[in-house]
Amino acid sequence: MHQGSGKPAYLYELTPAAENLFSKAYGPVLHQLLDVLNEQVGYEQSEALLRRVGRRMAGERVAAADSARARLEEAVATLNELGGFAELEEHNTGFIIRSYSCPLYTMVRDHPEVCRMIETLLSELTGIPVHEHCDRGDRPRCCFEVASFGDTT
Repeated sequence: MHQGSGKPAYLYELTPAAENLFSKAYGPVLHQLLDVLNEQVGYEQSEALLRRVGRRMAGERVAAADSARARLEEAVATLNELGGFAELEEHNTGFIIRSYSCPLYTMVRDHPEVCRMIETLLSELTGIPVHEHCDRGDRPRCCFEVASFGDTT
């Protein structure tokens, strides 16, 4: 019997109308904050600061898992807690953390550096390099490729 994340039996996602029912304050505030940050320190420094935020967020979590697979599953759970509706997919070349939404969807088109903040968070949580390949289109969705590594048990 295989345990772990797999394809959901049913896939549910919020419609744009339903998403509008949630608080709208954080989007404009964070968007303006990122604009000002980029203006003040530049894009590269802004991205470095957001990666630092990702490391700090990871440092606030207690890693209980000892296997790489379990750490990946904990990272997926963290992304889900943030609102990512993510799952861990296993492929021939390794793993992908894919979500069916983006917890920071209002930001990512103009500020893709927030995706790198989450990339850093996931890398720190797993102890494995993770690379973002997020879809920042009309319905932004997170996608993170996990670097190849050894034992996943």
